[in-house]
Amino acid sequence: MGLFSRLIARRSPQARLEHGLRLIEEEDFAGAFTEIGAAARSDLPEAQFRLGRLYLDGIGIPRDLVEGARWTRRAAQAGWNEARFVLATLYLVGLPDAVENDEFVLSDVAQNFTGEADYRKAAHWASLAARDGSADAQALYGYVLTVGPDGLRNPEEALTWYERAAEAGCAQGHLGLGLAGLNTATTEKEQNKAVHHLRIAAEGKVGSALYLMGVICERGAGVPQDIARATAYYGEAAEHNIRSGQARYGLALIEGRGIERDLVRGETWLRKAALSGDPEAAALLGDLHARGGDFAPNYLEAANWYRLAAEGGHAASARALGLLYLTGSGVSRDAAQAAHWFRVASERGDSAGTADLANLILMGAGSEQDRVTTREQYEKAARSGDLVAAFNYGVCLAEGVGAERDEQQAAEWMLKAAEGVVNAQYWYGRMLLEGRVGPGRDEEGRDWVSKAAEAGMIDAEVLYGQLLLSGRGGPRDHKEAARLFERAAVRDNVVAMFSLGAMLGGGHDIPTDRERAFEWFSRAAARGHSAAQLMMGRYLTRGLAGHTDIAAGRRWYLKAEAQGVAQAAVELSQLDRTLAASDTRDKSRPDEAASVVADTAPEHAVG
Repeated sequence: MGLFSRLIARRSPQARLEHGLRLIEEEDFAGAFTEIGAAARSDLPEAQFRLGRLYLDGIGIPRDLVEGARWTRRAAQAGWNEARFVLATLYLVGLPDAVENDEFVLSDVAQNFTGEADYRKAAHWASLAARDGSADAQALYGYVLTVGPDGLRNPEEALTWYERAAEAGCAQGHLGLGLAGLNTATTEKEQNKAVHHLRIAAEGKVGSALYLMGVICERGAGVPQDIARATAYYGEAAEHNIRSGQARYGLALIEGRGIERDLVRGETWLRKAALSGDPEAAALLGDLHARGGDFAPNYLEAANWYRLAAEGGHAASARALGLLYLTGSGVSRDAAQAAHWFRVASERGDSAGTADLANLILMGAGSEQDRVTTREQYEKAARSGDLVAAFNYGVCLAEGVGAERDEQQAAEWMLKAAEGVVNAQYWYGRMLLEGRVGPGRDEEGRDWVSKAAEAGMIDAEVLYGQLLLSGRGGPRDHKEAARLFERAAVRDNVVAMFSLGAMLGGGHDIPTDRERAFEWFSRAAARGHSAAQLMMGRYLTRGLAGHTDIAAGRRWYLKAEAQGVAQAAVELSQLDRTLAASDTRDKSRPDEAASVVADTAPEHAVG
C-alpha cells in the first residue's frame, strides 16, 4: 500500500465523507463514490444515505435501485431522518423484497420498483421522520393517512400533519390542505380557503398544484374564470412532468385557447403525455390524425395512438380502432380485430362499441362464443326492460345468432321494442310483410314501416316508398313514394337513387323527367347498382335523356353484364348487331349511312 493510500485509509469516516462530497462538486463522481462508500461501510449514517442516493441516481456507478434502497434503509435504521423520508417515498412506489435482505445477490441488481405501494412501511418511516421535525415527511405522512388502506387511513390526523407541514413552509403541506379542503368544502368560504392553499403550493412549484390551479382557473371554481391563466398553469405543470398538464397544454396550443396557436408544440406536448401513459392524450392524437383538418389524415398514425389509448383503458379509442380495422384504414381490413376492439369498448361501457359489435356479429364476424355472449347480454338487458336490448335480442332470435332461430319469439321481442325503437318498428314491419309471423298481415306490416319512415329511418323510407309504389298493404301513392325515394337518395341510399330514377323515367303517376332520371341512374350506377348500370346503357345508346354516347353506353352494358344482369347481355348483343348493320349500309349506300350516323351522333348540349 502506497503512502498516499495509507494516509487516506487513516482518515476518519467523517473526513472521507466530506472529501467525497467535495469531489461531487468537482464532478469527480468515481472518486466521490469511492470516498463516500468507504465512509458508509464504516457505519456512518449520513454516508450510508449519501451512498444510497448515488446508487439511486446513478452517480459514479450504474443506477441500482435495489442497492440504493438498501443503503437508504441502513441509514434510516441508524436514525438519519432524511433517509427515513426518502425510504418512505420509495415504499410508496414499490420496493422488491430484496431491499430488506442485506446479503448481496447479483440477480437483485436487475430488480426494479414493483409499482405496488406498501403503505404500512411507508407510514412507519414517514411517521418517524415527521415526528423528528421533517416538514416534507409530515406532508408525506399526511398523504399516506389520506389514501392508505382501511385500518391505516385517518383523514382527521392527516389534516393535522398537513397543517404542521404548511406552518413550516412546506408547499406539499399546502397541497394536502388544498385537496382535503376541495373534497369537503360545502360553502364558498371553505372553497376559497382550499384554493388559497393550492395557490401557495403552486407558487412553490408543486406540479400537481400547478395543474389543479389550471383546472380551477379554467372552470372559474373559487376564482374568476381565466382561460389564459389556466393555460399558463398547464404549461408550468407540463414542465414539471405532470401528464394531465402536458395533455391540456398541448390541446390549448392546438386550439389556441388562452395562447397563440402552435400546432407543432401542441402535438409535441400531447405526444409527451401520451408516451408517459396518459390515455386521453393518446386518444386526442388519434383524433387529430384520423380527422385531418390542420393535420393531413394519417390513419396509420391514428391507429397507433388509438391502440395506445385503448390499451390504457380509453373505451372510445378502442371503438375507433375497431372502426379502422373494419374499414381497412391505416391497418389491414380485419373483421376479427374489429370485433375484438369493439368488444373491449363494450366491456368498458361504450354503448356505441356495443352496437358496433352486435352489428358485426350479425354480419357473421366474431367467434361462436362472441355470438352466444352477445345474445346472453341482450337477453338479460331485454328482460330488465331495456328496449334497445329487446330489439337486439329480437335480431339474435330472428337470425339465429347465439341461439336457435325462433321467428315467433323474435317477433314478440320486436313488438315490445317497437314501443320506442325505430329500428324495431322497421324490423317488425318487415317480418310481417315477409310472412315470418304468419300470412295475411301486409296492412299491419305497412303501418309499422310507415312509422319508422316518418321517424327518418332511411331503409324504412325506401321500403315504404316501394309499398306506396306497388299498393301493397294499402292504396298506391306515387307522389309520396317519389318524395320518400328522393329523401333517402340525397342521403346516399343507392336503392333509392335507382328507384327515383325509374319513377322519373316515365310510366308512373308523376311528371316524367328523363334528364333528372339520368342523373339519379348515373349516381346509382357509379356506386355499383347493376340495374342502374343497365339503365345507363339504355339511356346513352338510345338518347333517352336527349344525348347519345354509344361507346359510354356500351361500357355500362358491359358492367351490368359482369354483375350477372342477363338483359344487359341481350341489349348489348342487339346494339352490336345494329352497329354492324349500319356499318354494312355505310359501305353500300352512302346517303342512307349518313342519316344513320346523324341519328346516332352524340349530342354535345347537355341539359
